[in-house]
Amino acid sequence: MDAQGRGRADNIDPADQWVLNPNTGEYELRLSPSGPQSAVPGPRRADSGRPGGGGRGGGGSARGRTAGATGAGVGQGAMSPSSSPASSALSAGTALSPEVPGQRRRRGAPEEPVPNRRGRRPVKKKSKAKKILLWTGGIMAFVLVGTAGAAYLYLQHLNDNITSVSDDGASTGGFSKDKAINLLVIGTDKRTGSGNEGYGDSGSVGHADTTILLHVSKDRTNATALSIPRDLIVDVPDCQTAQADGTTKVIPGTSGVRFNTSLGQDGRTPSCTVRTVTELTGIQADNFMVADFNAVKTLTTAVGGVEVCLAKDIDDKDSKLKLAKGTHLIQGEEALAFVRTRHSVGFGGDLSRIQLQQQFLSALMRKLKSNDTLSSPTKMIKLAEAGTKALTVDSQLDSINKLKDLGLELGKLNVKNLTFTTVPVVDNPAEKVKATVIPDPASATTVFQMIKDDVSFTEVKEKAAASKNAAAAAAAARLKGTQSAASAVRVRVMNGGAPAGSAQETLNWLQNDEGVTKSENAGNAPAALARTTLEYGPDQADQARKLAAVMGLPGTALKPGKSVLNSQGLPTMTLTLGKDFKGAGVSLTAPAKVPDSVQKSTADKVQCAK
Repeated sequence: MDAQGRGRADNIDPADQWVLNPNTGEYELRLSPSGPQSAVPGPRRADSGRPGGGGRGGGGSARGRTAGATGAGVGQGAMSPSSSPASSALSAGTALSPEVPGQRRRRGAPEEPVPNRRGRRPVKKKSKAKKILLWTGGIMAFVLVGTAGAAYLYLQHLNDNITSVSDDGASTGGFSKDKAINLLVIGTDKRTGSGNEGYGDSGSVGHADTTILLHVSKDRTNATALSIPRDLIVDVPDCQTAQADGTTKVIPGTSGVRFNTSLGQDGRTPSCTVRTVTELTGIQADNFMVADFNAVKTLTTAVGGVEVCLAKDIDDKDSKLKLAKGTHLIQGEEALAFVRTRHSVGFGGDLSRIQLQQQFLSALMRKLKSNDTLSSPTKMIKLAEAGTKALTVDSQLDSINKLKDLGLELGKLNVKNLTFTTVPVVDNPAEKVKATVIPDPASATTVFQMIKDDVSFTEVKEKAAASKNAAAAAAAARLKGTQSAASAVRVRVMNGGAPAGSAQETLNWLQNDEGVTKSENAGNAPAALARTTLEYGPDQADQARKLAAVMGLPGTALKPGKSVLNSQGLPTMTLTLGKDFKGAGVSLTAPAKVPDSVQKSTADKVQCAK
């Protein structure tokens, strides 16, 4: 196989120099056009039965000497056991196919038996197709091994790109494939990176400028992206953070401050933002990602631009965006200017900018899911490079394999069932000059609860199994039927994971506000429960339905079973307040519809910025 190195191949692949002779059914070495073809020489070996080694494969025959002389004339030493291209090719070929033919015999001469194997029937040659498969299979195996090695090195390269920071115990510990996913995406206004110094406050410590809580349903049929305004007034809790020297530090929380101060301010890390979101919504993120200005520029460039629509001309000197009315393909610096602009859209504030960013992200999602992106290896590699370099992830997503698994889960979504919405807000009543907002008490809690209960903001086809549907129907049926009077309800209240004091709080509310006077505090439950339950005996169904109506309990909370005796020796139901308990008088039934006042849009719809 070293013929090319000896000047005999004339830029022909060495593997192509061996050709099948149709007259003999054997492979022969194809030499230059002026040179005669020689048969494939057999391997030389000593033969004790024939003096001089002149047996098969030796140089003792006249034909062997002629072939040797011819080969030597074309390439010096061609028949040398150590340098012959034939022997080199045979050695290489043997590794792939042990059936490479040996030396041809002289015409008319009887076939010689294999030395030391007298009487054995000649080995049947494999067909041409099988030989080709053996050669091709060997080459393909080499290619696959080589590719696997290259892929391994490239994955290591991507791993080296990833920057991760501790979640400081603020998250759930990472997403699961069999559960709903809550991913917090934090966009900072930190001006690090090439070309970013000229944007706004160049000395920013990197606040939570754009924050989105992405909830992906358990069955992956739908998702909700909840934007949290940076000027929303919230309580930032105490935050334990890991320091560079390996120690931990508790950064004191503050009440009644802008949400964006949950990151950067007083040395707060992304885990502090995670804790603040949990405090605000009751939803604990599984993982988080932090993106800076460079992420927008590099990701949009990697996909070849994102198509956006403007309902009017925009000329914003602050964001440096200047675009005419209509549709534009933007990337890099222009894309960053687009998501930063606010004075030229809507009411000119942060809430208007949030809507613009949601339109941009919808367009980006459509581009990422398009065949134009998914079918382009170049774009996919660029995305891998850009994503691993531009994003900072939590310590639970610190490898390309974990990011790949997350990406596969997110990839199951249909963009028509990805809803973008914003925390419902109203102007801060404590301000004369309106600059901040607070959660809308009429609808914000409902939005948070729908996300927490994995309720879709869009209509999706029910994919659950029939057994699940039957269980849901059975649970709903428990709420149907007659209800007893509140004064006839006998119930004992236990704390099974709710905040301390919840059982007494509920008891006071039931007796003083709802007329459930035959109720008592039974202390702590034997074990904590994720959800509140009401267990009752067969003859207490009407009491259970009444208490469910009073407390807003779903049918799944009702557990037909047995009653217990209260302090008066009378049969009574058992209400166990679980971790989902929100307070006396707060309904535990998940809302089934988004309030009409809540602004929302889906990622499949093209909207033009106004």
